[in-house]
Amino acid sequence: MTAESLQALLRSSPHVWRGGETARVSARSSGYAALDARLPGGGWPIGALIEIAPKSDGCGELRLTLPALKSWCQDGKSVAFVRPPHVPYAPALAHHGLTLSSLLWVAADTDQDACWAAEQLLRDGAAAVLLWSSAREERALRRLQLAAETGKACAFLYRPPVLSSTSPAAVRIGLSPVDGGMNIDLVKVRGGQPGRFVLPLPRPAA
Repeated sequence: MTAESLQALLRSSPHVWRGGETARVSARSSGYAALDARLPGGGWPIGALIEIAPKSDGCGELRLTLPALKSWCQDGKSVAFVRPPHVPYAPALAHHGLTLSSLLWVAADTDQDACWAAEQLLRDGAAAVLLWSSAREERALRRLQLAAETGKACAFLYRPPVLSSTSPAAVRIGLSPVDGGMNIDLVKVRGGQPGRFVLPLPRPAA
């Protein structure tokens, strides 16, 4: 076999990995070009755990996911809110383009129940699950990651503003408010570009 024919065989074989190549990541656009540019695959990675740690409630943590949630709703997929700190306000969600019939709200009594419910929803067809939890145990986080992988869904975990411990999450984001937008601290981005930047947010319509 000549060197040319060997190279041709290697190029044509789907079973050969070539150094310098990266695995293609399935992703859903976040709706923010500056954020997509830093995320693997150009958006929220599908089948992954994504941790979001806002410095305070109401600093834009939900708006960060709304464009993607809207796109899933438009595709006829379900989106679940599990144990949010406040009752989801239906008129506001509808104003942002989310189809209310595609939304689920789970008011779990305990953190453990919330994590269990999120796992089931991720496995059973929800396109995205937003879970508010203080879970830090690696086993609990890995169960969420595995459930997201199994269901090919996005698991958004909202947690207290401490990201010092290790985590199996593909993306870990710290948030803090700033005039006209929010400070994004991409602590961990598997296959993407970590770093800090300001993400401008349009003012809500009156």
